[in-house]
Amino acid sequence: MSKVIKIKQGLNISMLGAAEKIIKKANQAEYYAVKPTDFQGIRPKLVVKIGDKVKAGTPLFYDKFQPEVQFTSPVSGEVIEINRGERRVILEVVIRADATIEYEEFNVGDPKNLSKDKIVEVLQKSGLWPTLRQKPYSIIANPQDVPKAIFISAFDSAPLAPDMDYLVRDCEEDFQKGIDVISKLTEGSIHLNLNADYPASDTFTKTKGIQINKFTGPHPAGNVGVQINKLDPINKGDIVWYTYPQEIIAIGRLFEKGIYDATKIIALTGSEIKHPKYYKIINGASIKNLLADNINVGEFRYISGNVLTGSKITKEGYVSYYDNQVTVIPEGNYHEFLGWALPGFKKHTASRALFSSLLPGKKFRVDTNINGGERAFVMSHEYNKVFPMDIYPVQLIKSILIEDIDKMEQLGIYEVDEEDFALCEYVCTSKIEVQSIIRTGLDLMRKEMS
Repeated sequence: MSKVIKIKQGLNISMLGAAEKIIKKANQAEYYAVKPTDFQGIRPKLVVKIGDKVKAGTPLFYDKFQPEVQFTSPVSGEVIEINRGERRVILEVVIRADATIEYEEFNVGDPKNLSKDKIVEVLQKSGLWPTLRQKPYSIIANPQDVPKAIFISAFDSAPLAPDMDYLVRDCEEDFQKGIDVISKLTEGSIHLNLNADYPASDTFTKTKGIQINKFTGPHPAGNVGVQINKLDPINKGDIVWYTYPQEIIAIGRLFEKGIYDATKIIALTGSEIKHPKYYKIINGASIKNLLADNINVGEFRYISGNVLTGSKITKEGYVSYYDNQVTVIPEGNYHEFLGWALPGFKKHTASRALFSSLLPGKKFRVDTNINGGERAFVMSHEYNKVFPMDIYPVQLIKSILIEDIDKMEQLGIYEVDEEDFALCEYVCTSKIEVQSIIRTGLDLMRKEMS
């Protein structure tokens, strides 16, 4: 019998623009990009230059700290741009795609008959090793480690998030093969965590070699960090790995076909999309084709990911490596006179300060306005209402601000990452950028403990 764990603290943000359950194959984008900034903790070293021809699966760069971990092209074509930021940090490697995709071929076999070392080698060379990340620190997993368990969150509770069961339908064989692959990487359990409130796809329920757990409750119930905290908390010295269903399917396809097939399904969402639905794309695609004749008129924020944790991109920007969602909402670059005194029927609220709290079920056109500026960071209980882990969030944040390593350890820094604090940032009356503080703390701990 699978466990059912109820999450009580949290918040569901009701927004306009959920994707209709229709999957459309997107027109192939002209440009694709792989962004080193998608991968925490790496230092990229280029192996291509502008003008080079590549295939899907050809290495573009590798990690200086783990040279065997390759980051490969999702399509075949020509490298046309290497965009850099401050101090010449590599931001994007851009490829102009061929009309017909050509693939590098990898020597694979039945994962049940392969050694761990061979599986690791194939995943690293193909560019799919980064699909496996570790806690603590939420960085790419170290192949030298043996995790005590692997966790797969098979549902997403973030605002307008795609339905994972819908994304993986008819993928039973690839998903099972992917599970067979990663089962060689741990001596512990593989936890598949489902939403207890909805019937699960056969892709999940018929899979062998996993332990199924069920969760119910508001966001962040779908966060893998919350699930780990409730099932098998991380102590000092522990290492767990985590991944997601479409990444498992990509691994299964690699060992079935012997190629890096970067196809995935994303949800195009948000109040400013005329026809929000699901699209089959190749990872790293420009969103330009998705938005053509499908967006309202105005000034908007384009986000790869969800509104709480996603990254800002341009309207011709690229889908990030780990994202299954693109969101478009209005920019909030306006000042509202006496906004605090208005009844607020059209504004979402996490408290009862506005009349909208009396309208259950109403969906809101949320924008990026933070309604004020940063102010004194005082002790309060507002974080506790949306943070379901057995951790004191305010005390942990303050220990990071003063760089108290011992306190950070005692208060649970090893168990968290930015997305676990996204709702704290959303409800924060002090307008503190909580997520960036958490990342600073994780980077500090990693530096001190290395």
